[in-house]
Amino acid sequence: MIYLIIVSVLWAFSFGLIKGQLIGLDSNLVSVIRLGISLVVFLPFLRIKQLGVGLAIKLLIIGMIQYGLMYSLYIYAYQFLQAYQVVLFTIFTPLYVTLINDILQKQWNSRFMLAALLAVGGTGFVVFQDWQQVSLRTGFLLMQLSNLCFAFGQIAYKRVMSYRTDIKEHRVFAVLFMGGVIITAWASFFTVEWYTLEVSSTQLYTLLYLGVIASGVGFFLWNYGARRTNAGALAVLNNAKIPLGVLFALVIFNEDAQIFKLIIGIVSILLALYLTERGTHIPLIKSSILKEER
Repeated sequence: MIYLIIVSVLWAFSFGLIKGQLIGLDSNLVSVIRLGISLVVFLPFLRIKQLGVGLAIKLLIIGMIQYGLMYSLYIYAYQFLQAYQVVLFTIFTPLYVTLINDILQKQWNSRFMLAALLAVGGTGFVVFQDWQQVSLRTGFLLMQLSNLCFAFGQIAYKRVMSYRTDIKEHRVFAVLFMGGVIITAWASFFTVEWYTLEVSSTQLYTLLYLGVIASGVGFFLWNYGARRTNAGALAVLNNAKIPLGVLFALVIFNEDAQIFKLIIGIVSILLALYLTERGTHIPLIKSSILKEER
């Protein structure tokens, strides 16, 4: 369990770190550098011959959406939101996963509706007073598009890899990240002002942390710990980043929020997550490779 706790802290710390150190950089640039670093970390484990051309292409496309588009939208949302708001708005991803999966399987989980209402209500309670701000609405929209990309990638990955149980997960990470690098590198050519680009040493260290530690080491430790703990602990720690991310944003990175409203909102959100975890789609949402880290 200690490995899961360590990773949850690493990932929760990332939200405030991005807002505090990388806000001045283009979102596509941040995304391509971070994904590029993660690609380098996982590249030694890649066995492309074992995957085959067909599977490699499918994983490449999934990576473009799940990591490439998702990260570009997610990083760009920090231009409009505080870090704790970004954390809160990621709550909808598990709900999107459940909804998309239900649609594809032509079934309906009644727990999902209650969980969705609780999540929307809890988040709305926190941000209701500021909803008239264009920046908040824009950031919320960006986060939902990002969440949908991530949710789609989770479902697509699960379906594609369900036929290849002979391949270990760490063997395919490089292809996923490669897809993300391709799409963000292409986008960066249009959005980054390369001739005037300046990256400080602090920003470089932050990107190295996100690429190597948060994404690289984090994924490995999560997979290692997930295989060595019970389902109950995994369910709790799978969503520990939400309260931890909010706490770090307020305490370490000195963001402002109405604490009472925030506590009520987080309780509602965690209850929604609990209902989702207790539903019939536990394997889909809890799979270690599908852990929602950003």
